[in-house]
Amino acid sequence: MRRATALLAAALLLGGGTAGCSDSKSYDEIVKDCTQALKGRPEGEKTKPDACKGVHADDYDALLMSQVIDDLGWTDEDGNVDKNKMLDSLQP
Repeated sequence: MRRATALLAAALLLGGGTAGCSDSKSYDEIVKDCTQALKGRPEGEKTKPDACKGVHADDYDALLMSQVIDDLGWTDEDGNVDKNKMLDSLQP
């Protein structure tokens, strides 16, 4: 897992509460499973994976953005967002 995704997931886990579902997984485990499900999703797939059903909407949006940034190659070798890579990708 890339560092940016790991850092975002860790931030979500630290700020997370309890899961709103009745299964025995902690919210942290649900977010981790969701992150993995998003990484394994086929390209172009837009539906919310079943593993993400217990993730709060704001946390899910943050996980999606993290995945998009990783997929676009806008992170450096340390997993941090590289503004130059982002700008270079937007050049015609």
